[in-house]
Amino acid sequence: MKEFIKGANPYMPLWEHVPDGEPRVFEHNGEKRVYVYGSHDIEREQYCGRNYVVWSAPVDDLTNWKYHGVAYETHYDSILYAPDVVKKGDTYYMYAAERKGSLVVVASSKTPWGPFENPVETKLGFDPGILVDDDGRVYAYWGGCAAPCYIVELEDDMATFKEETLVSNPMGHSTCPWDPKDDGHISLIDAFFEASSPRKVLGKYVYIFSRRYEKPIPELGIYGDCNGFLSYRFSDSPFGPFIEGGDFSFNGGEILHDSEGVGTMTYQWGNNHGSIMEVNGKWYVFYHRQTGVNEYSRQAMLEPIDVALGKDGRLYIGDIRFLAGEPVSSKPVEMTSQGAHINGLDARKWISAGYACHIYGSKTRAYVKPVYEERDDISSPVVDMSSGTTVGFRYLQFGSNTPKSVSIVLGEHKALTVNVRIDSYKGRIVSTTDVAADKKEVSAPLNCGIVGKHAVYFEFISKEDGVIAEFDRFTFD
Repeated sequence: MKEFIKGANPYMPLWEHVPDGEPRVFEHNGEKRVYVYGSHDIEREQYCGRNYVVWSAPVDDLTNWKYHGVAYETHYDSILYAPDVVKKGDTYYMYAAERKGSLVVVASSKTPWGPFENPVETKLGFDPGILVDDDGRVYAYWGGCAAPCYIVELEDDMATFKEETLVSNPMGHSTCPWDPKDDGHISLIDAFFEASSPRKVLGKYVYIFSRRYEKPIPELGIYGDCNGFLSYRFSDSPFGPFIEGGDFSFNGGEILHDSEGVGTMTYQWGNNHGSIMEVNGKWYVFYHRQTGVNEYSRQAMLEPIDVALGKDGRLYIGDIRFLAGEPVSSKPVEMTSQGAHINGLDARKWISAGYACHIYGSKTRAYVKPVYEERDDISSPVVDMSSGTTVGFRYLQFGSNTPKSVSIVLGEHKALTVNVRIDSYKGRIVSTTDVAADKKEVSAPLNCGIVGKHAVYFEFISKEDGVIAEFDRFTFD
């Protein structure tokens, strides 16, 4: 029996919904693993949930994730927003955002998966991020668009402010039309929005955050307000001043470009939160994407990322362009289906449609349907597709032996034709088949050989109007 692909993008099981993930590499009992701490979207009709769970993977295999269970339950009968966890000495400290982020407590554990207990109230605020420096000093960062961000050094108890170190609004915060508070600080366009995540990278203090854009960015298909980015600034001091770095992650899916370089998004962008981490000598960005028709069923994603320091001391993060071996510019890395499967997803395993990073051309609003049943073989379908919809996956690995056919599983659908294209949503058609309305599974021959790594797109065409199909999963044989 064929296996289902695991550890793709999203890298946790498709039934799990952990956004805002802060990655941390901890060595515990002689084993190094990367642990992810985030919110838990289990309320389904609003952000987050009332507990945090922990997942981890060995540093040499980021496709093999382990569930450690619940690490923290609310102590205030409230919704928990994004947390952070750091280690100092032999103790792990979780900064839990109770009451939807308006009360931050610090709880502790002797293991990286918790349970985190004995919460102590702090004066930290929304979206706390913590940095334990090389010399053991501890700094806290927090803030949101309706208020400025802050930085402060903490006492050895990991909770109390060193008040004389408090810095207010070191980044400048974005405008917030839905909560236009006059806090005495100037709001900026295209600036800090939320999601503070301080990191030490190549000797620089890096302030990672979610940026809110209000200007058009035609090359990415953005023409209105957008906060689907992770961005960074850097400094030689934990308190700044911070130099603009740029954007390194965007969750709007594959970007299609026309002949003039104007882009079109192929996935529903939404709020973004995460960070970067060096894992076993390689750098990755951990972020999240949206599923469903709102932002209440988000999923954890990751991509390999470049990090480099220029001769002038400038730090580059993202998809870096080098000239004569020297970094000269960077841009957001692409959003993929493969994640840590850097050679591509095994085309001969079952691949859920829920791993799509491209859903395009639908006259209705096609989307990945959230699933919650905790099964290894569960698939998350793409639903509400109209004729002309393409669903794409970057990338699949076919190896050196070409498959002979493709098998497709559909949900409810009308009579339709399915074309399989490679390398582009307008690329070569390698298989085409007509599917009767009462047939849920179909196998079709390939009309050419496919070897190596390719992007793959499924095109759904019907003479019927409106919603024509649900796409569940596929495999090559």
